[in-house]
Amino acid sequence: MATANARERARENPLKVTALLSVVGYVLVLGTFAGVLPIYPSIDVGTVNLLSDAIAVVNSVATVTLVLGWYWIRNGEVQKHRTAMITAFALILVFLAMYLLKVGGSGGEKHIRVEGIVYYAYLLMLAVHILLSVVSVPVVLYALVLGLTHTPTELRDTVHRRVGRIAASAWILSLTLGVVTYVLLNHVYGWYIP
Repeated sequence: MATANARERARENPLKVTALLSVVGYVLVLGTFAGVLPIYPSIDVGTVNLLSDAIAVVNSVATVTLVLGWYWIRNGEVQKHRTAMITAFALILVFLAMYLLKVGGSGGEKHIRVEGIVYYAYLLMLAVHILLSVVSVPVVLYALVLGLTHTPTELRDTVHRRVGRIAASAWILSLTLGVVTYVLLNHVYGWYIP
């Protein structure tokens, strides 16, 4: 009964639910970066590297899942699309847990060992990745809330299609740039911790 009531409230107020979930996510991430959430165990460089590798794998799988979800909805396969998008979101929650542990427990950050134009290209890709990660949170959550609280027929009368297109585009680009910067940092040029 409580679940039905919560779903109905989310259905009636998708923007409020999106805003609340977005604020919780931003507070968690910003609190971790600011070091005001002392909930993470200390981890060593080996664990940071392991988490970096795992994050790249999760983000690569999430990207493929998003692309498949996009493909399936364009071909009218609504249930496959729904499953793909929920799977991608679950993978992003796994990513977030690993990422916050990596940032909150490491006490340091890696810097790429490269100079010149490659360095600036890396920074540009990283900046776009971060910006898209930040701005896509409410858009992705809004599309997800609408998708989870409405039937496929009802979704036709919402902005889900338009918002979902924006969310998926931003999300796919952000994830792709994140994986590319990971490869450059960890496997092409190398890194150091100042």
